[in-house]
Amino acid sequence: MGSRFLVTGGAGFIGSHLTERLLADGHEVTVLDDLTTGRMGNLSGVATQPKLQIIRDSVASERTVDAAMANCDAVFHLASAVGVKLIVDQPVQTISTIIRGTETVLESAYRYNRPTLITSSSEVYGKGTRVPFAEDDDVLMGSTQHTRWCYAYAKGIDEFLGLAYQRQFGLPVTIVRLFNTVGPRQVGMYGMVLPRFVQAALAGDPLMVYGDGKQSRCFCHVSDVVDALVRLMQTPTARGTVFNLGSDEETTIEELAARVIKLANSPSGIERLSYEEAYGQHFDDLPRRVPKLDRIKDAIGFAPRHTLDAIIQSVIDEHRRVV
Repeated sequence: MGSRFLVTGGAGFIGSHLTERLLADGHEVTVLDDLTTGRMGNLSGVATQPKLQIIRDSVASERTVDAAMANCDAVFHLASAVGVKLIVDQPVQTISTIIRGTETVLESAYRYNRPTLITSSSEVYGKGTRVPFAEDDDVLMGSTQHTRWCYAYAKGIDEFLGLAYQRQFGLPVTIVRLFNTVGPRQVGMYGMVLPRFVQAALAGDPLMVYGDGKQSRCFCHVSDVVDALVRLMQTPTARGTVFNLGSDEETTIEELAARVIKLANSPSGIERLSYEEAYGQHFDDLPRRVPKLDRIKDAIGFAPRHTLDAIIQSVIDEHRRVV
């Protein structure tokens, strides 16, 4: 028999893929999304399904969250500010959306004793004290004078709050730190690097690499991430625990741009832009961001199925279909 799930941020990039997966597995899903960064078009493939309910409202709305929580069995809390550009441009909205939204969800989940999975971010590692990042590592945050770090601080508070509900009240809470999830439906308007590169390559425009391009990241396909989220929710021993979730296939941003150009068979070149030019202010960036995946491998046997080239190709194919 299917369960009933609440997915906050369910019209967003990751949330829409998760919603589709849960419906395909036979579950009922209530999506709560204010469409600030989510899009109804992301759910067009399942919009007519009778087991889907879509509520357009803020995750900070106590009455709306409470009504949705009363009618579900568990909640995936994905609603959040998204994208470096949005975070730098709108720090007040970023902090309020993240902390107030999570507080509202946890209060309601505790009221009804609903298992809760909170998606956090690799940003909580701050400047990173060692690589690869392990879940119990100490972290080094940047100055509060730089708005770039408000997202990391806010996500850290999310984690503290979720784990506090677990320890103090026994609420089943799982924390998942996502590392650069990419794939179809992700848009580049908020600074997401892969769709931005693909769009430029297909248009024959220069791919703008910020900084020196030597900074490295690990990109994981959204379907691999969604599968892991579902399995973690199904794993009682995962509760009260923080997990890294992503790929550990490392590539520099400069290399990523070159691979996009090659796979898209594009005439585009690569140009560099300073962080100050890109964001209009000082911007701290991490030279490397690589997850240690031992914990999630032990918990659910997680291993990414998509190579980076396969991920890039899936994004290229989607952009070509849309155009």
